[in-house]
Amino acid sequence: VQLQACGGGLVQAGGSLRLSCAASGRTYVMGWFRQAPGREREFVAAISMSASNTYYRDSVKGRFTMSRDNAKNTVYLQMNSLKPEDTAVYYCATSSLLTIAVRAPMYDYWGQGTLVTVSS
Repeated sequence: VQLQACGGGLVQAGGSLRLSCAASGRTYVMGWFRQAPGREREFVAAISMSASNTYYRDSVKGRFTMSRDNAKNTVYLQMNSLKPEDTAVYYCATSSLLTIAVRAPMYDYWGQGTLVTVSS
């Protein structure tokens, strides 16, 4: 499976961005991770295959929303009320698991990343 992420950019604090991740085929659990300079990659959000379940890291709850369109093999991450600490390269990933996972090793394929920069 190949993943193509897009939608990153430069935005002021309090602004919004929507990331997209298109897959070359059918996917199961999908996740978004991010990596800021000098920091380890961290989990952001995940969604089940049916979209019935989502899970978010605490710091983005209430601000980020993950969704998917299985007809288009695409997942989205709507990011509102962005903060400078959200600045990072955002990666989408797919897992063969049927239940949501938050650890990066549980994901099999990764997109190339898209840079989100939030200015203060």
